[in-house]
Amino acid sequence: MRVTPFFLLLCLLFLGPIAGFTQKSLSRKELKAQELEANASRFFIEGEKALVLGDLEKAYRYLEKANEFSPEQPAISYKLAEALLKNKQAEKALPYALKAAAGDPLNSYYVLLVAEIYSSLKQPLQSAVLLEKLTTGSTKNQQYNLDLASIYLDANEFDKALVALDRAEDYYGIREPFTVQKQRIYLRKNQLGKAVEEGEKLISSFPGNPNYVLSLVEILYNNAKLDQAIQLVNTEINKYPNQPELQLAAYTLYQKKGQISQANIFLLEAIASPDLAPASKAAAFQGLLQEMNTAEREKLLDKLEFQLLVQHPEDAAVFEAIGNRRKAENKLGEALAMYKKSIAFQPKNEKLLEEVIVNSFDEGSNYEEVARFTSIAIEEFPESAEFWFYQGAILSGQKKDSLAVQALETAIGLNEGKNPQLEQVAYSTLGNSQYQMGDQPAAFKNFEKALALNPTDEQVLNNYAYFLALGKQELEKALDMAQRVVKNHPKNATYLDTLAWVLYQLKRYSEASLYLEEAIEIEKVPSGVLMEHFGDVLFRLGKVEEAVGWWKKAQESPEGSDKLAQKIIDQQIHD
Repeated sequence: MRVTPFFLLLCLLFLGPIAGFTQKSLSRKELKAQELEANASRFFIEGEKALVLGDLEKAYRYLEKANEFSPEQPAISYKLAEALLKNKQAEKALPYALKAAAGDPLNSYYVLLVAEIYSSLKQPLQSAVLLEKLTTGSTKNQQYNLDLASIYLDANEFDKALVALDRAEDYYGIREPFTVQKQRIYLRKNQLGKAVEEGEKLISSFPGNPNYVLSLVEILYNNAKLDQAIQLVNTEINKYPNQPELQLAAYTLYQKKGQISQANIFLLEAIASPDLAPASKAAAFQGLLQEMNTAEREKLLDKLEFQLLVQHPEDAAVFEAIGNRRKAENKLGEALAMYKKSIAFQPKNEKLLEEVIVNSFDEGSNYEEVARFTSIAIEEFPESAEFWFYQGAILSGQKKDSLAVQALETAIGLNEGKNPQLEQVAYSTLGNSQYQMGDQPAAFKNFEKALALNPTDEQVLNNYAYFLALGKQELEKALDMAQRVVKNHPKNATYLDTLAWVLYQLKRYSEASLYLEEAIEIEKVPSGVLMEHFGDVLFRLGKVEEAVGWWKKAQESPEGSDKLAQKIIDQQIHD
């Protein structure tokens, strides 16, 4: 007969428990324990979620609640300690971490957390005690020997650090970081032989690696073991001939020993190797430039330079090194040409860009050429106040004054007072451009700022005085500035002209005439401005014929004013 589910349900209800399916009823105490465990588990899970999400305060509240329901559970204590440590409450975390470790002493995570807390509390040796227990007497947890060694090193417990590093080496094998640390310890303990043994072990374990050889060579050299260093390098070169890094080392060592011919053989071999990086070759070339200038050195540099240009015709470091040689030879033009080639291949060279820009000013290069490099410099180093200043100075010289103002204001903003000299010159140049744009108040304000930083700057004093004279403003102030400049530079025709023009505006024509005559005599080929000024002064002195003669001379120059022609025609100054 087919039994329906409903029938089965009735059987279950009325026939009672079937044999084998009886349930033991729990005591009130057991039920209470289950309830506590369930609540603890629920709060623990919520606390873990909050901890993962980085909400440390919420995580602590949930975990603390879980701890109330199940205070003997090590996992809860561990998570409470973790939450508190992350919240930078190491002292409060320590009791929970100790409780977790005591509750489950075989759990390495609990022990490690206690060690971490001790380290946070600046008790590294307490931490070391725990790590020692983890790493000794068992092959497990050997990875923590590195942490242990680091603690001992910080605490100057060098012998214990060596033991920990030896255990790490047994576990991981010979590794460079272990060797380097052990060598440092041995050298601090004045045990050079032990340090050398460690280096030799590393070289034997990784044959053909020049870096490990060079590290040991450096130790030997620094400890006055030059012959031993040379022997080591020669041995390795004989084993593995194609190692230009070791050849460079041999070059340096033989140089120090005074065996220059032998040293140069190794240098030429290293530079000729295609396996040596161009930057290393350029550095060796640069190092040779620092040696005493002899005919032999120059011949060697010629050979090396030829090789470098043939092997690396497009390398920035090579062109820079050769440019440095030209600069040392006082061949500035050739040096700049090399530097520019270097920048073409590697524009992110702040020092070289500044070298090109500054020396291009000195060489009188055309503004367009210099502007090309200031633009590169700003693109590569947009936060450099210096490069914005150079850009502003070039634009001001090109009469692109609105752009100059933007660049110079950017330079001043980026500088923020860090370089007072740059700031002072920037204010001066900014004032010049603002004056050319017709913004006299702003220009004069920036001249004042420039003079506040350097009250004796003759260019600022001269320009400020001249512009005041042109505007017939504050003439006594202009006179004082112009006189101060001329007193310090009595043979400068430009400064003499400014003083004369201030005197002219003060109607002190005879004095102005004397200064202008002196300026014309000094300049020999006077500017159009100077000749026109002299004509104006002569006219005010009643010497009209002489005045017209000087105006005509000024007219032949591109520097005269647009009023010259009318002056000549009318033989008159129109104020």
